[in-house]
Amino acid sequence: MGLERFERRLERLVEGAFAKTYRRGLQPVEIGRRLTREMDLQRTAGVRGTIAPNVFRVVLSEEDVSRFESFAEALSTELVDAARQHAHQEGYGLLGPVEVELLEDADLRPGVFLIETEVREGPGGGPAAALVTPSGDRIHLEDGPLVIGRLPECQLRLDDPNVSRRHAEVRRRDGYVTLFDLGSTNGTLVNGIPAKERRLNEGDRITVGRTTLTFETG
Repeated sequence: MGLERFERRLERLVEGAFAKTYRRGLQPVEIGRRLTREMDLQRTAGVRGTIAPNVFRVVLSEEDVSRFESFAEALSTELVDAARQHAHQEGYGLLGPVEVELLEDADLRPGVFLIETEVREGPGGGPAAALVTPSGDRIHLEDGPLVIGRLPECQLRLDDPNVSRRHAEVRRRDGYVTLFDLGSTNGTLVNGIPAKERRLNEGDRITVGRTTLTFETG
């Protein structure tokens, strides 16, 4: 499903005259397929399950780098999403945020590419975790707690009268990520259910005031 979404969105990146050139050479979806295959090949057994690489360096020929230049940033973003989705579907753990970098090697022929992988711990040494806002912004969980509220010093500030000044926080505890309501006036919901303290799982939806955030790993 992750690669299917990747391929559909990719079609929107290569509309117009560029699409003719794109179809004749290396297709970016081939990179996505190889990247997820490398995750499968390089996975290892960890204390809490299977761990997969989360950092990828995609090495391309000069010609392919030039061809992808106009949408390189969008391509990297889509590859990151494909890796996250694949990890979720296969039940892989990720020790840090997913990163994809496109690099150039003058010795490679057009159509030939390499993928180097790495398992890299994120801040705090725990599993990668983030809250995704309705606009798609990702707020990564680092060493300390991530506080949600109206105060300017909150890591996730929401300008909403239904949100308390310090409404809730998300932090690592015992190797997991846990949400704590901080005695807010209107409460915090996880998947529509009031929660004072709740261990978060992939895809959980956290509602604070009028805003719903999605918890994601990777």
